[in-house]
Amino acid sequence: MEKSSGCWAAVARGIRGACRSSKAAKDSPNALPKASLVYDAATETRYLNASNRELAARHESNFSVETAANPTSEDKASCQLLQFTFQELKSATGNFRPDSILGEGGFGYVFKGWIEENGTAPAKPGTGITVAVKGLKPDALQGHREWLAEVDFLGQLHHPNLVKLIGYCNEDDQRLLVYEFMARGSLENHLFRRALPLPWSSRIKIALGAAKGLAFLHGGTEPVIYRDFKTSNILLDSEYNAKLSDFGLAKAGPQGDKTHVSTRVVGTYGYAAPEYVMTGHLTSKSDVYSFGVVLLEILTGRRSMDKKRPNGEQNLVAWARPHLGDRRRLHQLVDPRLELNYSIKGVQKVAQIAYHCLSRDSKIRPSMDEVVKYLIPLQDLNDLASLSFRSRSSQRGKVHR
Repeated sequence: MEKSSGCWAAVARGIRGACRSSKAAKDSPNALPKASLVYDAATETRYLNASNRELAARHESNFSVETAANPTSEDKASCQLLQFTFQELKSATGNFRPDSILGEGGFGYVFKGWIEENGTAPAKPGTGITVAVKGLKPDALQGHREWLAEVDFLGQLHHPNLVKLIGYCNEDDQRLLVYEFMARGSLENHLFRRALPLPWSSRIKIALGAAKGLAFLHGGTEPVIYRDFKTSNILLDSEYNAKLSDFGLAKAGPQGDKTHVSTRVVGTYGYAAPEYVMTGHLTSKSDVYSFGVVLLEILTGRRSMDKKRPNGEQNLVAWARPHLGDRRRLHQLVDPRLELNYSIKGVQKVAQIAYHCLSRDSKIRPSMDEVVKYLIPLQDLNDLASLSFRSRSSQRGKVHR
């Protein structure tokens, strides 16, 4: 039997229930802003050279549970979620078989499963609807708070570039979430763990989709700051459409005349904005910085932090930033696995966007609405570097005849 609930029936109190709606994007200037410096070089160097583990360790002793949101109205008609029993999800995943594991994170394991199209009943593998079932680890200290945040935000927010939350299980000590299944997994896997390189056109499509997801979050009547934007949280469907996942660290943005939200520092070094790490002041521009890092990863095929690389190349931002404004050196940044199968103008524009997203002054970073506008024209460029190379080679051949 189908069981549905609003954003809040049978889920813990104190979670925001009012559905958010996006507001019309404001007109954006056509030109990217000029960058300026606000941090001294020594401070930034210490940040850039820090490791992922240090960010978690630095604030672990100060961990405190934050309230996910404030109680709001009971008008939840447009944010219906299915409420599953533990037994239904156990059957849907084949008793949580190890061979059905799709991935693992700090929250817990993610399993592949199948449910009937019109309800919560389990279906035979290969029939009904394919879903991803994420279970909370029993010993996850932050897990329940993040589980609540996930239901709070994804239960209300609906957009083509956000992973769809289908329902949840809140039975005894079992906490599980049920999502739409994303056939191609994470962007991280495609960039760093696959032998074949992700084509340039797919990279632009993914970057644009992810940017649209962030722009939607930032542009709502109640803005949301994602706070954990990275390649492993960008999932891809069968057509390489990008969707943001894992909203456990998402935070309601500043309201009214407030400029920022003060919060404990969480996230991943290499992606987290320097001013957020240093002050705990969170704004939508913190997400913009993280987007700039991911854009660099898409461009270079390098991880944001890679201790296996030589000194001076381990932090992607520190290594790449000097090249971003120099067109003559840009080719040194491009993922070598692409060979010459990329757009020359596209690379130049991506580098320019990344440079401004990574500005040390958060106030002059572009908004995500602006980033979307800059990325849209890059889908149609066909000035492949390979064509330019062949043309130059042909001209040199004629000269030498």
